[in-house]
Order: sequence, then C-alpha cells, then structure tokens
Amino acid sequence: MTLIDRHIVRRLLLGYLFFTGALIVFFIVLHYVEYIDDFMDRGASMREVFLVYYPSYIPEIVRLTSPLALFLACLYVTGRMAQGLEIVALQMSGVSLYRLLRPYVALALVVTGFMFWFNGWVVPVTNRTVVAFDEKYLSKTPRQFDLSHLHRQARPGQFLSVGYYDHERRIAYRIALQQFAEGRRLAYRLDAPRMEWNDSLQAWEVPEGIARHFEPDGREVRRPVRRQQLDLPLYPRDLARTEREVEAMTLPDAAAHLAALRRSGAGHLGRPLVAYYSKFAYPFANLILVLIGVPLASVRRRGGQAIQIGIGLGVAFAYLALQKLIEPFGYTETLPPLLVAWLPHLVFLAGALVLVARTRT
Repeated sequence: MTLIDRHIVRRLLLGYLFFTGALIVFFIVLHYVEYIDDFMDRGASMREVFLVYYPSYIPEIVRLTSPLALFLACLYVTGRMAQGLEIVALQMSGVSLYRLLRPYVALALVVTGFMFWFNGWVVPVTNRTVVAFDEKYLSKTPRQFDLSHLHRQARPGQFLSVGYYDHERRIAYRIALQQFAEGRRLAYRLDAPRMEWNDSLQAWEVPEGIARHFEPDGREVRRPVRRQQLDLPLYPRDLARTEREVEAMTLPDAAAHLAALRRSGAGHLGRPLVAYYSKFAYPFANLILVLIGVPLASVRRRGGQAIQIGIGLGVAFAYLALQKLIEPFGYTETLPPLLVAWLPHLVFLAGALVLVARTRT
C-alpha cells in the first residue's frame, strides 16, 4: 500500500467513524423526542431507557446507517481532494480513477465483511432487548400472532391441524394429527380437545383424545388416549409466529427456523424471508455506495462540496426509497423474496459501474 493509499484509508476511516457517531446521536435524539411521552405514560424509567434500551438499540442504528456513514465519508474525503486539486495532480502524474478507487474499495470490502458478521450475529442478540422493550412500552397494539386455523407438516406424510393456539400458555386447542402412508392413504388420525407443551420433556402431550388406525383393507380401529406424549418435531415457536421474529435471530438460527416453517407447511413466509435474505444483501450497500461516491465527488462542481453532499444525499435517499418501495412485493410474495432483497442493490450496482466507466479518468 502506497503513501497515498494509506492517507486515503486513514481519512476515510476517520470520516466513517465520525459520521457513524454523529448518526447514532442524531437517531437517538430524534427517537427520544418522538417517544418521550410513551416512555413516561407507560412507566419506563430513565435508567431502562438510557442504560438498557438505547445501548441495545445502537447496534441496529449502526447496521442501518453504516452505508450512509461510509458514503458521506467518501463524498467528504474525495470532495476535499477534488476541490484542493489533489485529484487533478494525481491524474496528471498518471494515477487513473480506477487506481484511485483501490484504497476506497479495500476499506469498503473490509466494512462490508465486518457488517455481514455484525448484522448476522451481533445485531440479532441486541435486537431481542429492543423488540421486547418496544412491545412493552412503545407498541400501540399487542403483538400480532397467527393463532387460528393452523396447519403444519411435521414430517413427510404427517400433518397437524390446530383450531386455536394460546401462545402464552402454550396450549393448542382442537387438534387433529394425521399420518398418511403409501401416498394418499390415511393410516392414523388423532383427535384431541387440546395439546400442551411440556417444558421438562421438551415435547407436546395430549391429556385425552381418540386415536384411530386405518388398516389397508379399510377396517378402522379406535382406542382412547390418556396422557400421551407426541413425537412431533415442532416447537411452540413453530405454531406462533410474529412479524419481527427473524430480526432477533442470528443467521444460523434464522435459517433453521425458516427450514422448520417450510417443513411444517406454514404459509405467508414472505416477510421473514425478505428479512432473512436482507441480512446477506444489505451489507453490500457499503461497497456499492462507495463505488457511487468516488466518481460522483471526484469531479469539481460549481458550488463546491455542498452541491456534492446534496447530490449524495439524494442518491442515498433514492437507494433507501427503492428498498422500502419494493419490500411489500416480497411480503406478499408477488415477487420472490430473494429477488426483493437483492434487486435494489443490483440496480444501484449497475448504476455505480456505469458511473465509474463514464467518469473521466
């Protein structure tokens, strides 16, 4: 790494840390001003707010604002070099824009890799505290669960139907467990008024019910059931799902959770799938915005850095707006959730490559 590379990396890193800190303060102040009445009305102490909630909220703020902070740092550092004719001097000495991009891309790749780890393993842990606090003090409505008329596939050929699930007591009412054999032939069915979760056994139990076995020749054998443990690869979380559950899961936990939901035959997976794929896609915004910022700020403009910062903020807003506008299509599965998570990044990556190619070298 040459002297100019180290100089750019140092200035860019300092700018990134400065803007990250400034955005954290800005978000916390804005959030507190907006929700101070809710904190007071619902009995949240200032100790809980400032020593528990906001420290836990900071990793989520860093995750969200990291691309913007790196983008602003890139615009500032490159714009200062352009206004001070440093870039012109480098170009006259034979340093092309592509060569100038090297330290920017190197740091952006490091930040992207770090944010992938941070987003996948650190933020979900702190988000558990944030989600719980939001639901207790800030949520206007109770947490929404899918609780009625549930249908889950426990394993191939085995299906569970639940009339209503009480997620607080972990009791499922009006259950029907069916086992199919040889394709579509019903071999076994268990009907019970309720099914209870046993924490010590980590298993579901049926206090009473009726079990029916169906022989290949069509005969039906009935027998009463008394306090029977069920062999079901389903957990309470597989019956009650919330909109924000994937936010509080690490990448391995989220992958296992979604696999269990698919295996159980659960529907309406658009929102959790978009959240899951975004854990992979969103960190790349750090790299993409740097590829946009360098050519954008490397050209001197009338009005100086104020114009460059204004253009940059417009680009960042369009980037965020595109993500938010397209997400509902993934929630309803009108578009594949994987495409929804990656499409804004692919669109702006294409724009970044065009901008780099067209900028005077």
